[in-house]
Amino acid sequence: MSTETSTPAGGPGAGAVPSKGLHAGILDLGDSVMLGLASTAPVYSLAATLGLIVAVNGNYTPLILLLGFIPVLFIAYAFRELNSAMPDCGTTFTWARRAFGPWAGWLGGWGVALAGIVVLANLAQVAGQYLWLLIGDGSLAGNTWLVTGTGVVFIAFMTYVNHRGIRLGEHVQRTLTYIQYISLGIFGVAVIVAIATGGAAGGQAFALEWFNPAGAFADPGAVVHGVLLALFIYWGWDTCLALNEETENPAKTPGRGAVISAFVLVAIYVSVALLVMMYANVGTEGIGLGNEANQADVFLAMKDVVLGPWGWLIVVAVLASVLSSTQTTILPTARGTLSMGVHGALPARFGKVHQRYQTPGFSTQVMGVAAAAYYVAMSFLSENLLSDSISAISLFIAFYYALTGFACAWYFRGTLRDSARNLWFRGILPFLGALLLTAAFFISAVQMWDPEYGDTQIAGIGGAFVSGVVLLALGVVLAVVCRFAPATRGYFTQKQAVHPAAGQ
Repeated sequence: MSTETSTPAGGPGAGAVPSKGLHAGILDLGDSVMLGLASTAPVYSLAATLGLIVAVNGNYTPLILLLGFIPVLFIAYAFRELNSAMPDCGTTFTWARRAFGPWAGWLGGWGVALAGIVVLANLAQVAGQYLWLLIGDGSLAGNTWLVTGTGVVFIAFMTYVNHRGIRLGEHVQRTLTYIQYISLGIFGVAVIVAIATGGAAGGQAFALEWFNPAGAFADPGAVVHGVLLALFIYWGWDTCLALNEETENPAKTPGRGAVISAFVLVAIYVSVALLVMMYANVGTEGIGLGNEANQADVFLAMKDVVLGPWGWLIVVAVLASVLSSTQTTILPTARGTLSMGVHGALPARFGKVHQRYQTPGFSTQVMGVAAAAYYVAMSFLSENLLSDSISAISLFIAFYYALTGFACAWYFRGTLRDSARNLWFRGILPFLGALLLTAAFFISAVQMWDPEYGDTQIAGIGGAFVSGVVLLALGVVLAVVCRFAPATRGYFTQKQAVHPAAGQ
């Protein structure tokens, strides 16, 4: 493990970042944006979530997608500013540690890893199902053993790709991204043509009322629920920051990539939502977005009506989206544990970089094995519990995003009076984003407590709440273990360096 340090070009007071041996400067701004977009799995996220938001918010869905974007944008600014000072691939772990100390850092790193491992189980399952939907009459997609085995193979393959080097991974990612966006583009053009030529039977005309806050907030609970769902579909752009040490100009380019990808995502989501609503309406019959039979995947319900014999293109788009997200989810989790290993928060082996491939070899393998083990265990223990544990991802996302926002405002507190820019982008916006996400965390937790929430209940409590709290609590237990373990206790007992900006 290298102990060499470098000072990033983050301006006065920029923090020293340990050199880890990663392949520096191999990614440019375009690569960064592409990886940020791919990690969110936009095609799959829309397919799986749009129907759920419509079920709660109806015609106000486009507005809900915009409202859900607000806290995400504010936190994106926090990521950008912190990265400018400390372009460390540990992101939330490193920044929370520098702002609040070792315990906050460790738990922040756990939040990132936890969200990645749990969502990988979901992605693997969807990838397995969609592959077999393309074969024969699609009935094989209902075979649990076959789908689970296929999902594990996909995790293993993407782990291998990530282990072999960032450039190979980028090439695979670019191919998958092209496939999903070209397919989505064809779908979008077909919908536009159908609307323009009157072929959208049962559709509805665009109305400005869909963006009316007064109408939407007539049911505040529905707005909150919809925004929480929207939070999940935006998650993933922060992959750009986890690859900062492998990006050109690591103090600036990843932050720009994150903000750009966030804006591109909201444009895609709102545009597609509008088109689909105008084509299929939000009704509860047929291909209507409010039909419970369509909520698991609105595109699957529409594909044959929109594209006819070419409907399989949407299945391919969702499969490519899921596979690309599988790869890009492993990337940040592996680099997060790499940084934790370098800083002594995990055993030193996690901090090892493969000399030939310049990737976090051991950390990448551990993430792949952990995700595969969790997926297999949950698939055969209870598929319903697997589904509920995936619902709990919103808790993990809100936790580490909020922690990052608070860390930004606190870390830069000594510079907030230097300029209006600092006040807004380092203080007010990150702090507001963190407050909104903290509220989202507790509101989501209360909703999940209800035994009627989700598909399972444990001891009279919603299974999503139990699994979410148990997994978060496991992080506290592991942190305590590391606090007293000989290999990692030094991380918790060493004195915390004070950032110059904080002491001004």
